[in-house]
Amino acid sequence: MKLVLYSTTFCHLCEQAEALLAQLGIEAEHIDIVDDDALLESYGTRIPVVKRMDDGSELGWPFDVDALQRFIA
Repeated sequence: MKLVLYSTTFCHLCEQAEALLAQLGIEAEHIDIVDDDALLESYGTRIPVVKRMDDGSELGWPFDVDALQRFIA
């Protein structure tokens, strides 16, 4: 399953989300929302957001390891 992490530079919450993904050994494509006006509009106040590319579902912050595991199950 392909995962995308929508985030931006200097976002401490995004760093926490990246650490949770790493803790579980999960790889996700990181997309900086600043590079795209549409993404900035959609996610600007909601980052970090993990998105499953297989079904389009999203997990927005705040989440913990348990929520992340349930999301990818």
